[in-house]
Amino acid sequence: MILCITHSNDFYNIDIFFEYLASKHIPYFRLNSDRLNHLQKISMNENSFELTDEYGNTVSSKEIKGVWHRKSWKISIPEELDEDYEKIFLNEYTSLWYNLLTMLEHVPWVNPYELEKKVDGNKLYQLRTAQKYDLCIPETIFSNEEEKITAFFHKHCNGKAVAKLHGVIAKTMDGENQLATTVIDEDNLEYISDIAYCPMIFQPYIEKEYELRILYIDGEFFTGKINNSENADWRVSREGYFWSEYELPEEIKNNLTSMMKEMGLYLGAADMIKGKDGKYYFLEVNPQGEWGMLQKELNFPIAERIADNIIKRMTTHEQ
Repeated sequence: MILCITHSNDFYNIDIFFEYLASKHIPYFRLNSDRLNHLQKISMNENSFELTDEYGNTVSSKEIKGVWHRKSWKISIPEELDEDYEKIFLNEYTSLWYNLLTMLEHVPWVNPYELEKKVDGNKLYQLRTAQKYDLCIPETIFSNEEEKITAFFHKHCNGKAVAKLHGVIAKTMDGENQLATTVIDEDNLEYISDIAYCPMIFQPYIEKEYELRILYIDGEFFTGKINNSENADWRVSREGYFWSEYELPEEIKNNLTSMMKEMGLYLGAADMIKGKDGKYYFLEVNPQGEWGMLQKELNFPIAERIADNIIKRMTTHEQ
């Protein structure tokens, strides 16, 4: 059985994944991370756990032979809970969640939980590793210090920079509820005086030909090109944009593969841009990044390849 960790509002990508497993006669169990609370029944000892989800479906850890960590959402707090108990509620269910996950770390994961957590929460680690494997990265500063950011701007940015939060509000490709990348120029540089309250990542604005969303699955690549050369983030103004299939140069594929292997990831959605200077710039990789638009618009078999990877590694693991 394959356990798929996701959330209660997930659809399309995960539906294709489950349909493919069903066609292979491989059982699966959907675990909605936001519902791992009073809506589910969980019992565990030092060796195993049993979980009954909000719909009455039951699974034992002894049945689980592989895990796809598709998405994790914050645990939902019941509306009727007194505010004084909210912190305790979240602390204890979060602890239960972590114990549950680590009880399965001996089976194949996409991606290994601890490694994925390190990558997902560390943009500078990503850039450092990308640079180690000869991927071109923009000059970068992550700071809450106005003077250092201003000096960085004048030294590296040629009058125009982008500012980004280290984290994101939403990991979606539709731009909804997501803080856009902010463009900084000489006119609005003075407004960063409140940076002490919200440290941000700053990089030079790169004049680009187009953007790339690259879905990596254990050495295999599915790359989509979006025809955005003007906006810092195409998701905010989506009209007129479309996806087309793109073939990455072999050197870039090899470098990305080396980077992902060092990070210990089997799956990741990488963002790169092709600069007008002819260079490919690596921006980031999201282990749980979105790819449904690539499967839908370009007919890439991404869900199927993720399933194939888990199945192959489950078979090897059991031998």
